[in-house]
Amino acid sequence: MEHLLKTNNNNYDVIVVGAGHAGIEAALASAKLACNTLLITINLDNMGQLSCNPSIGGIAKGQIVKEIDALGGIMGHVIDNTMMQFRMLNKSKGKAVWAPRSQADKYAYKDYVTNVLYAQKNLSIMQDIVISLCVENKKIVGVKTERNNIYTAKSVVLTTGTFLNGLIHIGQYQKAAGRIGELPAVGLSDNLLSLGFSVGRLKTGTPARIDKDSIDYNKTEIQHGDDKIYPFSYETNSIDIEQTPCWSIYTNINIHKIIQDNIHLSPLYSGRITGVGPRYCPSIEDKVVRFADKDRHQLFLELESLRSNEVYINGFSSSLPEHVQNQMIHSLVGLEEVKILKPAYAIEYDYVNPIDLYPTLETKIIEGLFHAGQINGTSGYEEAAAQGLIAGINAALKIQERDSFILKRSDAYIGVLIDDLTTKGTTEPYRMFTSQAEYRMILRQDNADERLTKLSFDIGLASEHKYLKVVEKVKQRDKLIAYLGGYYLSKEELLNIGLEKEANEYKSINLANIVKRPQCGIDYIKNIGEVSNYNENVIESAEINIKYEGYIKRAQNDIENMKKYENMKIPIDFDYDLVPSIKTEAKEKLKLHRPLSISQATRISGIDPSVIQALMILLRRL
Repeated sequence: MEHLLKTNNNNYDVIVVGAGHAGIEAALASAKLACNTLLITINLDNMGQLSCNPSIGGIAKGQIVKEIDALGGIMGHVIDNTMMQFRMLNKSKGKAVWAPRSQADKYAYKDYVTNVLYAQKNLSIMQDIVISLCVENKKIVGVKTERNNIYTAKSVVLTTGTFLNGLIHIGQYQKAAGRIGELPAVGLSDNLLSLGFSVGRLKTGTPARIDKDSIDYNKTEIQHGDDKIYPFSYETNSIDIEQTPCWSIYTNINIHKIIQDNIHLSPLYSGRITGVGPRYCPSIEDKVVRFADKDRHQLFLELESLRSNEVYINGFSSSLPEHVQNQMIHSLVGLEEVKILKPAYAIEYDYVNPIDLYPTLETKIIEGLFHAGQINGTSGYEEAAAQGLIAGINAALKIQERDSFILKRSDAYIGVLIDDLTTKGTTEPYRMFTSQAEYRMILRQDNADERLTKLSFDIGLASEHKYLKVVEKVKQRDKLIAYLGGYYLSKEELLNIGLEKEANEYKSINLANIVKRPQCGIDYIKNIGEVSNYNENVIESAEINIKYEGYIKRAQNDIENMKKYENMKIPIDFDYDLVPSIKTEAKEKLKLHRPLSISQATRISGIDPSVIQALMILLRRL
């Protein structure tokens, strides 16, 4: 091993294993930060594959995509250039909680990603399968592949997705695969176990694909996209496309009976599947069992690409045998004569408990080794891409001997995601929800550029042009807010714009207070004075900041109060046995988690305020 490492010519700064959404962001970030980077993937033809639902964004997920873009990642650019339909979710609520979601053309998405990867300076790409890590003195030095190639590097990022000992289930049928029709990564799990990592088993699934030309659309309800498209990337000025609709249908009692009669054939219920599946996205058989009082469940038919006939049945994942799936699908209204192109299936795969990671996503067990994506127990393209970006950044910064890049919970949903994983670990597929972020009024989809671009610019990832664009936006926004606060309307002027209630209540009122009122908004005053001179992004940002001023200030105060805990750092090699008067159980948890700050220690389950107080007193003394 040592001889091979010293004599081979395959030397890199950073190696990224896997070219899914985590691997893409990791490799590009590392290369952009001037590191000689190698991306190793099982199949060059499937880089950036949207293997399940071909959509990007959603509640919390849309915010993450905007954060990835603000930090210099690529996902926002890709979806802006490959979307087929756009919808802004939560529009019935205030703009502060809006979340963008877009249906992607899965083949166009993959092609766009592939072109970007091949064009990136400092990035090499290789098709191979990594079977083990090369480690010396608990430091990563490279990887070994099944073709007996050894590639050396100072940092390695593992982004294995569902390929790590992947096993597909369709009824009694089992097949080792990372996705249907694709090879799994075998051997690497055993290697990770031998190195001391805690390896577990998770499960996810995907629905059947059907032929769009065989659907009876007269029996479905059409779902159009929004008239206005909001780009995911702050660098995209506008998007003008002819949007593709999707269609809504429902399950029925007949399908539920088919499932109940055949539930014993499901590997999920027969015990053949041992991995834990996601609670928030259950299979259709799981829905029928868990929600027995429901006589129907809504489904969506979503076209996967303009280049194919494949339609995705959103909400209908299953691991039942094919003949049962056929009965179920043909019992759906509108799909009685439909042609099934691909069966639904469940897939089990290995993951490593993220409790073994620092907030940089570097592992605590092997120095220089980083994990990102589903190997950390997460699900979702957006969560994976976010982790890949942070891991790629930190892999590069580490070998350049620069300070680590860590996002706090108050900085981004990405900060919440990584803190949850590294502080609490997970025993089931983790998905980001807005309810998990205590500062969600600050972490909006409209202001990710303001929150994060400067941080990215400071490490050399975001361009100066991108950063100065944000500076100008904030400057114009603040100028507009000041203007609105100083411009007053009389009773007569209020009546002229249809604000009778305000005209009866006030002798005069400024434009900012009109915007702030619940039943009003900036649309009422867009054509008054100089308001129309500002661009839409500035106007929208001003409206949100005015309307939610009280909530935003309260959140900012909470963040300031928490800073004293975040700023009190704990050395990595801190001896917790020195902390007096705390239980052995608490000491063992602190040794396991190795929190980097008092703030992180407060979020460890079972660490109560008395332990934190004792820890703070000792740290102050030291």
